[in-house]
Amino acid sequence: MKRTATAIWNGTIKEGNGNITTQSTALSKTQYSFKSRFEEGVGTNPEELIAAAHSGCFNMKLTLDLEAAGFKAETLETTSAVTLDNGTITRSDLSVKAKVPGITNEQFQEIAAGAKLGCPVSRALNLEMSLQAELVG
Repeated sequence: MKRTATAIWNGTIKEGNGNITTQSTALSKTQYSFKSRFEEGVGTNPEELIAAAHSGCFNMKLTLDLEAAGFKAETLETTSAVTLDNGTITRSDLSVKAKVPGITNEQFQEIAAGAKLGCPVSRALNLEMSLQAELVG
């Protein structure tokens, strides 16, 4: 399986801007710029997109692993905070709040830790990661 995205950039790094379109068109000419990356401008940025990919992938892997262990998650809410430090993406910190009936906290922590290591985006990023996993309700 291959997925594609196209980024277009026009102009200088600080005054220029661009747009990103994904194969599925979930992003369609979505704006990005120096301001959206390093300040508070309108649009997206690479780190935000990596964070979205990581949290979405982790949720799917965690769901798969929970089901393999005989549990069905009612809700998984995961946030990924991606850090850009001195021009390098250095880490992704995952935080998940999960509603999973019938599971113990010990079982959940073990399965969540495995999902963190096993999700395809985690493996592709190959950077420092943390996980805070919390059962709710």
